[in-house]
Amino acid sequence: MGSVNPIHLLQHTIPNFIQSKLAFIATDPLPWKESVLAFSWTVWGFETYLLYRQFPNYSKPKPPLELVAFFPDDKFQQGQKYGASKAKFSTFSLLYSQIIETALIVFDVYARSWDAATALMSKLGYSSDYEIATSLVWAVLLFVAMQIPVIPLSYYQTFVLEEKYGFNKTTKGLFVADLFKGWALGGAIGLPFLALFLSIIRWAGSSFIPYLMAFIITSQLILVVIYPLLIQPLFNKLSPLPEGTLRTRIEALASSLNFPLKHLYVIDGSKRSSHSNAYFYGLPWSKHIVIFDTLIAKTSEEQIEAVLAHELGHWKYSHPSKMLVVSQLYLASILSVFPPFLRSSPLLRSFGFNPKVAAKPPILVAFMLFQMVQGPIDAMIKVGMNALSRHYEYQADRFACELDEKAAKEGHAHAGDVSMSERLGQALISLHVGNLSTVWVDWLFSTWHHSHPTLTERLKAMEIIRKESRDKAAGQGKKEL
Repeated sequence: MGSVNPIHLLQHTIPNFIQSKLAFIATDPLPWKESVLAFSWTVWGFETYLLYRQFPNYSKPKPPLELVAFFPDDKFQQGQKYGASKAKFSTFSLLYSQIIETALIVFDVYARSWDAATALMSKLGYSSDYEIATSLVWAVLLFVAMQIPVIPLSYYQTFVLEEKYGFNKTTKGLFVADLFKGWALGGAIGLPFLALFLSIIRWAGSSFIPYLMAFIITSQLILVVIYPLLIQPLFNKLSPLPEGTLRTRIEALASSLNFPLKHLYVIDGSKRSSHSNAYFYGLPWSKHIVIFDTLIAKTSEEQIEAVLAHELGHWKYSHPSKMLVVSQLYLASILSVFPPFLRSSPLLRSFGFNPKVAAKPPILVAFMLFQMVQGPIDAMIKVGMNALSRHYEYQADRFACELDEKAAKEGHAHAGDVSMSERLGQALISLHVGNLSTVWVDWLFSTWHHSHPTLTERLKAMEIIRKESRDKAAGQGKKEL
């Protein structure tokens, strides 16, 4: 019995099997448009229901009992009002966006935009044979049709909602500049990427999956490298964290964990908002830590160290890499289902494309409509990814908390030191208070939307970890006696 060739398996065996099972997609006139609209409105209805479930939590007069001592009443009440305002805005923006999405589908804007792109290319002297160029024009037209209507939502969120609660620091000039820089950047990076994406599928035919996945992964690695050098400076200034006790603390923490720290930056997040955060990025052998200036201004050095200990827990357990692998596997599985849609004339006809275009579906058109059709799968995967992310957050919290035990074993702990666990808990509370974050959260709302556990859930988990550590220490003490 011969060995299985994995390349042949990916290029031919699996795609051929899937295509044989889904051959009906290319021929049967199914109600694609109606199905997409039905699911889209179902999701809107469910998310609106979730907001309805969550909204009463903003009327609660006090935080959970375990948090009462940490939330000043004025801050808690302000946070409740902020949460209610965001929920009302979300309710409106959900409906507004849903109406726009429905209008694009009902009035065949996708098909009309393709006709407009073809007409424009014809005026420039290019025939319909230039599919990739026409597809790029189509993508730009659709981008404009989708983005222009939602600018008022972004404006309101920034200059009314965030302004009202003291978070907005963005000027109107900066808002417009960010808008145009984002569009220009999307064109400069997105259009060449799209052209290569389409070229690979056209060149490889139904065997495109391994080649396309290699291209996508390579592109992601390139972005990791160029983002801090070329993209980030367009929007924010990264400055080296000044010498001092905070830098010393972070470098010592990174060194003790063998974290490959190359640069330690402060980012001018206060340029746009008073919200705060910290993160790391980079290749496996070269990492960069970025701390928002707002976090430094509002949080003690000890708490910042605890926040970064949590972030280094993600690195230690390879959470970003694992999430990347999961997302790539999902992408590969979705792409394996795409070929039948690539030949589906009924799919394009359902969305209003003329018979000539539908007879030979353009790759990008077929892919865009395919993405809309497989929306239900995306929704379920999103819930699964959120659950996985919350699991990883608990793991990273545990990692940070257990650094106390590691320090004690290595003789670095000192009597009277505030434990890393307590500092992390204090930091999370401080961030929630400063960001006016909601502490009452409906479980179903959280399951659907949140990639992080709630504050109460995290603090309870850390208390369990501390109890386990105390019990373990007590057990070891009895053994020594």
